Amino acid sequence: MQQLRFVILALVLVAVVSSCKKSGPTADLIVHNATIWTGNQAAPTAEAIAVRGDVILAVGSNKEVLRLQGDSTETIDASGQFITPGFIDCHVHFLTGGFNLSSVQLRDAKTPEEFTKRIADFAQTQEPGTWILGGDWDHENWGGELPTREWIDQYTPDHPVWVTRLDGHMSLANTAALKAAGVTDAVKPIAGGTIVRDAKGKLTGVFKDKAKRLVDEKIPPPTDQQVDNALQAAMNYVASNGVTSVHHMVGFMDALERARANNTLITRIYAMMAINQWQELEEKIKQEGKGDEWLKIGGLKGFVDGSLGSHTAAFFAPYADAPMDSGFFVNSRDQLYEWASNADKANLQLVIHAIGDKAINTLLNIYEQVEKENGVKDRRYRIEHAQHIRPDDFNRFKLLNVIPSVQPYHAIDDGRWAEKVIGDRIQTTYAFKSLFDAGAKVAFGSDWFVAPPTPLDGIYAAVTRRTLDGQNPEGWVPEQKVTVEQALTAYTTNAAYASFDENIKGSLEAGKLADFVIISEDLTKIAPEKIREAKIMQTFVGGKAVYKR
Repeated sequence: MQQLRFVILALVLVAVVSSCKKSGPTADLIVHNATIWTGNQAAPTAEAIAVRGDVILAVGSNKEVLRLQGDSTETIDASGQFITPGFIDCHVHFLTGGFNLSSVQLRDAKTPEEFTKRIADFAQTQEPGTWILGGDWDHENWGGELPTREWIDQYTPDHPVWVTRLDGHMSLANTAALKAAGVTDAVKPIAGGTIVRDAKGKLTGVFKDKAKRLVDEKIPPPTDQQVDNALQAAMNYVASNGVTSVHHMVGFMDALERARANNTLITRIYAMMAINQWQELEEKIKQEGKGDEWLKIGGLKGFVDGSLGSHTAAFFAPYADAPMDSGFFVNSRDQLYEWASNADKANLQLVIHAIGDKAINTLLNIYEQVEKENGVKDRRYRIEHAQHIRPDDFNRFKLLNVIPSVQPYHAIDDGRWAEKVIGDRIQTTYAFKSLFDAGAKVAFGSDWFVAPPTPLDGIYAAVTRRTLDGQNPEGWVPEQKVTVEQALTAYTTNAAYASFDENIKGSLEAGKLADFVIISEDLTKIAPEKIREAKIMQTFVGGKAVYKR
């Protein structure tokens, strides 16, 4: 009888254990004991996340999610660290940024002497004849005097130098570069650009906007291997900063498609083509489709004006420090309208750069005209940068469903000197709060290579507005500060919306792509000024760790 009793007990235990086994799928990965900001308004916080394959299996409490643990499930104890959806950078020049990682670094050169020395030193490391590119210099660091080729000619006789201001709208050529490009003092003016000359009419070496093409088009193209290396460097760099997706502003499509075919992408890429290529993009989509969750097309990048730092952004009123100058349109209104109308008829997304208040107003007018003529549909027009907005235009963003794709780091960078350039117009400059208050779907990015692709810096900038020079500890135009939650939304859910991807990413929900970031500190709880000191601990794309500190 005793033996029979043990047999019966054993059978009961087997039945109990069997009933406890998981009837559904088990997770490949579980991260638990975390503080999770999901980006999902219906369930904004959680403790754990489970992944199966490349998608999220569940998000919830530790108890709920750990039920999905199987024999082969990898588990990570986050020890209370902060998890957010993977950051989406809505505006990058991705491969240029990758190339610049290995080029001369001029962004923080504080004097003309330092600028010159860095170029001279870098030239010593390069073979004669090698072009020196990139740089990202900022003449405002030393008071606003533009560099000239005379600064660097004696140090670079054997190296063509073509270094770009950090906004990408102005570059300096040395004499060797001018000779290589065949550009002389007799060069004619270029519509939509500026060729800077000295008092004697000689070229200083500085070219702005469309005039840059005189040199750009003569630079030898990189090899496929160099391009592939730049792409890999770019992906690794943004992964280390918690970025899982980027919106890439034109170029290097062959390299992106090559990487996708070889399954080497670790960053999801929404790649734009130039607006004057709308027919080519339309045909490409007809033949090949828009792509997949790794590489997607469908957007067209265009330009209305230039930049504030180069005095080429288009304003209604003149610049405060240049009363005869109010900037200019890089492309005419008529040309922009023609491109926009045709692209819209082809169901392509318009992703157009506008910085000055006149440029933004003009672009809003074009968007409104195109919508009236072509009918109602889900367009999701975008204005890239949208930096200096007239008060009457804020409400039009929601009315027309125009996405302001803005870069908060620019506010704490340009804020050092913007008042000198545009006076009291700074009150509606980088007006992130006003855009949120108007109901716009604000999306954040960096403009890398122009600014660093570091969302923690971007969130810090949007929340504190403390300028880089330390002169505004309470914030530059503090009325335009946003909350941490708004900044997170702009880097995740709104950013996904900006590329029609809100159903697959941008928030942590079951069924969406398992793109998420583990951060050392809870950004919603720490002091705002400490945000940029937080550390990216791990970055996951499709449930795979692509970066670990």
